[in-house]
Amino acid sequence: MYSASMSTPERLIEATRELLWERGYVGTSPKAIQQQAGAGQGSMYHHFTGKPDLALAAIRRTAEEMRASADAALGVEGTAYERISAYLLRERDVLRGCPVGRLTMDPDVIASDELRAPVDETLDWLRGRLAAIVQEGLDRGELSTALVPAEIAATIVATVQGGYVLARASGSTAVFDAGVRGLLTLLRTNGSD
Repeated sequence: MYSASMSTPERLIEATRELLWERGYVGTSPKAIQQQAGAGQGSMYHHFTGKPDLALAAIRRTAEEMRASADAALGVEGTAYERISAYLLRERDVLRGCPVGRLTMDPDVIASDELRAPVDETLDWLRGRLAAIVQEGLDRGELSTALVPAEIAATIVATVQGGYVLARASGSTAVFDAGVRGLLTLLRTNGSD
């Protein structure tokens, strides 16, 4: 499952990331992590103090990857609308959901200030990044002056995260795609005054 060149700590982090996404914190046992990573108990506890330490490393890695992929989509050349569109239309595994967003539904992650912090920081970063792009669009006259950057940023994140939930519930990406198309239509029809 993992490349031979991956170190044991890397395999453990990657295994934990996958299991957290699939099963949540409670469903991710140290034994399951070790089996998926092909690592022994001694190796796991040599590199990490326990499951919470390993889960934190995995959550941080997941958050970093989400930031990088969102930043790549948002960093394309173009208008604010084109950049937001690139983010909304980027390739996703919609039916699997967002690995960061799914952590918000995990009561054990949310109950832990330490585990919740990278999740909250990432979603806060995303809203801030989107708000800055909306503000750029306002400054350039590309978007309606009626738009409030922080509100639009929250709407974009809510559309994506809510779209994942609806798609998973229905077993179809159609509702996610419809939400994205609807939001883009609203942004386009609210173009410059």
